[in-house]
Amino acid sequence: MIIKIQNEDVKKRVDIFLTQYLKDYPRAKLSAFIDKNGVFVNNKKQKSSYKLKLNDEIDFELENFKNSISNNFELAVYKYNLDIIYEDDDVIVINKPKEMLTHPTKYDKEKTLSNALLYHCGNNLSDIAGADRLGIVHRLDKNTSGLIICAKNNSSHIDLARQIKEKTLKRKYLALALGKFEKSQGTIDKCLIHYLKDNVKMCISEDNQGLRAITNYKVIEEFEGCSLVELELKTGRTHQIRAHLAYLKHPIFGDKLYGALGFQKKEFNNLKTKDQLLQSYYISFIHPETKEKMQFQLEEQRFSDDFIKVLNYLRREKNV
Repeated sequence: MIIKIQNEDVKKRVDIFLTQYLKDYPRAKLSAFIDKNGVFVNNKKQKSSYKLKLNDEIDFELENFKNSISNNFELAVYKYNLDIIYEDDDVIVINKPKEMLTHPTKYDKEKTLSNALLYHCGNNLSDIAGADRLGIVHRLDKNTSGLIICAKNNSSHIDLARQIKEKTLKRKYLALALGKFEKSQGTIDKCLIHYLKDNVKMCISEDNQGLRAITNYKVIEEFEGCSLVELELKTGRTHQIRAHLAYLKHPIFGDKLYGALGFQKKEFNNLKTKDQLLQSYYISFIHPETKEKMQFQLEEQRFSDDFIKVLNYLRREKNV
């Protein structure tokens, strides 16, 4: 396929542009494919880091890319009893536990949500994102627990991905963020890029060269040295909430990667937790088949054990 670059996409990296243009495919896989095989821009082979210019013409072999992410991988079955909130022939809503990856990575290829979905659903899962991400439409970080929606066929996957892109699929989170917020609510609209020499951590791109990320936040409850904050995603970027809250100097409780230990009160260190206290607790969407509005909200008692433990401690201390 041939794509001609318009004004709004000038200076974007070619892999970022294609991630946004193709919608359904993860940037990491696109970048790896481009760096291995190249992408032709104005009939010249370029790497994923190439910066686009006005009227550039990209020639990208989508079918070759789709084949590359589906071949030579067989997802292992993980016999795990999922906490299922809702399921039908098209979608399944899961309460993902903390410490479970959404899909296989170099760190874990056998005990992820996608592996567990294969055990529960068999072959009734979408495969658009590749053979290693069966059913996966969006993701949660390993130590972010809570609601995630998965697709049981490709048509549902495409429809849900469209809703995410058009911002009609709503996702809300609760975080225990350190410190007291100056404003009780607001919007963080800051582009994110990968931190220098780090393929995991994200940071703010002051020159707007990264992926645009928008997070709405609202303080729900205040404690000494900590705040319970509701966050609604308008985009879905890697570590979006974690990086945005760290940018405001309110990193999430326990989030060592984003500097939480430098902000936590000393007594909080005794409340040992497994990384960030971030909970996906609400999701709503239009059902791909019935077109009915579906919404689910997780009750507090089904949050991760870490989140409940620290929240209860903060409330007890507040009422002393």
